Amino acid sequence: MGFKRLEAEDFLVSADAVSSTVWSGNQPTLNNFFTSSAQVGDRSGDYYYAVYQSTPSAADSEVQFDIAFADKDGRGSLAYNSDVSTTLSYSRTIYGQYRSLVLEDENSNFSFGGVTTNQYFYVISINRARYKEKLLPGSLSLGLRLGGRSLQLTDNSKDVTLPTFYGTQRAFELISGSGGTAYDGRGYAGAGGESSTIGSYGLFLPDSSTIILNGAALDNSTYGLALSTNLSANTDGLNPGKLFSAISTGGSFTLNSEETITSDFVFIRSRNSEFNYSENPSFISGSTGEVVYDYFINNPQVYPTTVGLYNDSNELLSVAKLSRPIQKNFTKESLIRIKLDF
Repeated sequence: MGFKRLEAEDFLVSADAVSSTVWSGNQPTLNNFFTSSAQVGDRSGDYYYAVYQSTPSAADSEVQFDIAFADKDGRGSLAYNSDVSTTLSYSRTIYGQYRSLVLEDENSNFSFGGVTTNQYFYVISINRARYKEKLLPGSLSLGLRLGGRSLQLTDNSKDVTLPTFYGTQRAFELISGSGGTAYDGRGYAGAGGESSTIGSYGLFLPDSSTIILNGAALDNSTYGLALSTNLSANTDGLNPGKLFSAISTGGSFTLNSEETITSDFVFIRSRNSEFNYSENPSFISGSTGEVVYDYFINNPQVYPTTVGLYNDSNELLSVAKLSRPIQKNFTKESLIRIKLDF
């Protein structure tokens, strides 16, 4: 066994981005959508609808994402207590939740492509179990259909140099297009996207796995779906169900996740003069401590198979096994690269 102290240049830290599918079963595209009548009819159904990839009673059924409706003035949902206030409702709570999460300012309004007049929207929140770190910009493709109207939405990550930032959180505009690129103009819900009073179709927030859909854009009969969002006060407008129907009929929801894997590389270098002798009993005489074969005194032949990493207290921290023994003598040098993933 031989020891060698590692220097600073023997260590390297590398970060690589790895993408993978989001949906259960490693499916790149979700084509079938189901809700649970028990969940929708329960108290949680007042806040959101959970969407599954198969019948909720099936053994492999898992929640893929949730759909919620938010309105700044609390419209489109029942009030908690109409005797106290008709505006303190579920939709207002959802709005405040995402305003704090996204804008990080309870006095700000959402902006969809620069338009701030429409303060009601739908939220698609990807289930946390579906990904490890964040969503991948440019991978979103959401098909929506209602009657004879259809939309194909993506984010504009490939059309912009830099995303919008809310605090440290990235935000991309939702546009009409595919693969992160607009079909026409900027892809907004307006005349060529340049003079719209509606703005974009929403926001894509990859770092918080959230998709916000501009309600006014979906309601628009020219550029949207004519979704007919219910904005009556103290009324269960069943708005999440309307977006679910559009998604289910659209039948195509593609999305990938992205994970940054940090790797520590350790380079173990053995020069020609190092690690050429062994303490193996077949190499050294146990009684005299001499090299058994005189030939090996000036021309030793050893075959390292294992590298151990020790701390300054001589405690073994980790062991790396080579795929095969390597020959080492005075005429050969070796470089072993050890990769540690976290």
